[in-house]
Amino acid sequence: MRKSRIPIKSAREIDCMREAGATSAAILQALGKAVAPGVTTGEIDALSAELFREHQCKSAFLGYRGFKGNICISVNEEVVHGIGGSRKIMPGDVVAIDVGVIKNGFIGDNADTIPVGDIPEETKRLLAVTEQSLYEAIQHARAGTRLADLCASVEAFVAPKGFTIVREFVGHGVGRRLHEEPQIPNYRPSGKSPILAAGMTLAIEPMVNAGVASVRILDDGWTVITEDRKPSAHFEHTVLVTSGDPEILTARPRIATPEQMGLASW
Repeated sequence: MRKSRIPIKSAREIDCMREAGATSAAILQALGKAVAPGVTTGEIDALSAELFREHQCKSAFLGYRGFKGNICISVNEEVVHGIGGSRKIMPGDVVAIDVGVIKNGFIGDNADTIPVGDIPEETKRLLAVTEQSLYEAIQHARAGTRLADLCASVEAFVAPKGFTIVREFVGHGVGRRLHEEPQIPNYRPSGKSPILAAGMTLAIEPMVNAGVASVRILDDGWTVITEDRKPSAHFEHTVLVTSGDPEILTARPRIATPEQMGLASW
């Protein structure tokens, strides 16, 4: 977590990160449009492979520590790291899609949780709160801010709304490698916290549960599910720290504002 271990990107590297981020966001949006009742998670994964080829990039996840999917696709109680397969998407599901691409040697990493048709009111709230918590954190991605304050902002927004933070899995720095320093939990970490500096690139990714915070990993060694099998939501952006406003390198339209979910505004 020491400041000296967090990579600072050069102007050329930032340009490469912008291209990787834009590509990752475009692929995520295309996959989101393909999510529909009756489609399997494996079919969405296969589509992602086609999109990687079209965009002349590679999956940052396929083969990483033995991971077998091109993307992570997680349904309902699956928190993160789901692998596409025979599971059919059903009306009322929520489908988290996490896309990481490698383009010109740099990585863009982002995620959305997509509602399928009409979903329960509480799940609408879960998605809206989780997406907003991401943007609460992004506002802290400024030079001179302590990383701990960015991390704490997620739980500070989520907990009063009645939801819980997954503590076992965290965000991370990203650049030439998928996981760089620093780790970015969605709660205030203990110990000394580094000060953010312009040129750092962060994958900020709240993972929020409707029920208990505890999770477990399925027998495939990857898929993380909620202990109580209640729904979870996951949203992520790759963000550039600047001396002014943060720059979202994976910018795309929001999908879960209170208005979009048919909920009262904050």
